[in-house]
Amino acid sequence: MEVKVDQIEKRSWVEVDLGQIEKNYNMYKASLPKDVDIMAVIKADAYGHGDVKVATLLSSLGVKLFAVSNIDEAVGLRNAGINGEILILGYSSPIYARTLYYLGLTQAIVSEEYALALAKTGYEIKCQFAVDTGMNRIGILSGDAEEAASIIREYSTKLNVTGIFTHLCVADGSNEDDRNFTLDQLQRFKAVVDKIDCLHLPYIHCYNSAGGLYHLTDNSLNQSIGNIVRLGIALYGLKPDRDNKLPEGIKPAMAWKSVISRVQKLPEGATVSYGRTFTTKRPSLIATVTTGYADGYNRHLSNRGFVMIKGHKAPIVGRICMDQTMVDVTDIPGVKMSDVVVLMGECGNQNYTADDMAADLDTIGYEVICNISKRVQRFYPKTVIRKNK
Repeated sequence: MEVKVDQIEKRSWVEVDLGQIEKNYNMYKASLPKDVDIMAVIKADAYGHGDVKVATLLSSLGVKLFAVSNIDEAVGLRNAGINGEILILGYSSPIYARTLYYLGLTQAIVSEEYALALAKTGYEIKCQFAVDTGMNRIGILSGDAEEAASIIREYSTKLNVTGIFTHLCVADGSNEDDRNFTLDQLQRFKAVVDKIDCLHLPYIHCYNSAGGLYHLTDNSLNQSIGNIVRLGIALYGLKPDRDNKLPEGIKPAMAWKSVISRVQKLPEGATVSYGRTFTTKRPSLIATVTTGYADGYNRHLSNRGFVMIKGHKAPIVGRICMDQTMVDVTDIPGVKMSDVVVLMGECGNQNYTADDMAADLDTIGYEVICNISKRVQRFYPKTVIRKNK
């Protein structure tokens, strides 16, 4: 028997501000040259924000290019009525060639071997060739530009090749070595692009959120390779790297909240949670919060992180449990059962973002928001979606 979570009860939830995503999109787009288009990256459920909701909003703003991770995400968007180009950035088994073809999905070609396998299916699938310029992850190698171009030209007669792309691995870096490596990637990519000019491919792209901000406007290569930016993490108001600066006004669109289930008085010397890793040093008020690591709340925040209640910080005490977390509310007046707790977002004068949490965990904001589990409900307060243009 399937057990379904009651989506009405707010136990642990996120609130997604689609209006802020719209602002982020407009502010980012305003920072680019006018002839540059945006491909919205909405993989991983739009980085946890809800892919259908985000795609519907962006479609209403005129966005026609989307990128996802896999065929399941792409089919889900198509079935939800999302039109336009949907590029699958990762591998899809050739056994799904018919689905790719009939739904008009665009498949990334991750290797020459993969191109051959797709061609053998007999379906003229829309596809874009990934070009490996130094990431060493997917794509045909760019070391010999003519060889790479010959592969693309060959399969343009067997598949419906609509574009090529590469991925910049240190575009968010600010040191000289990173900038030189990025420039080398751009030059390698352009060498391949120049050799397939005869194909007149409509989609040629290499810039991610960081690349669009820090490299697109300051080099001479963009006439042939800079007409599209794949906008990912910055769309959701987070930084590609903690040292990056985003255009003024771009802010996180997600807040993560929970509630208090119990407040208990403990004497000095009492221990809290598994392993008894925290001992009270004074008579204390300990509140239990209804969020744990099964919700994606990182266990490494045990005894070092904090939540926000009534505009105050409440330190996490003891180990974070699967479904619950204990915090010290001794110095916060009036805390009681059912009070709202902010795990991430704004609370009074306090503000703690996914980037801030990532810094405390020595990771990246991407991981923080993508790890918020499916059982954490998503809510969209004051949501207004325009009709598609």
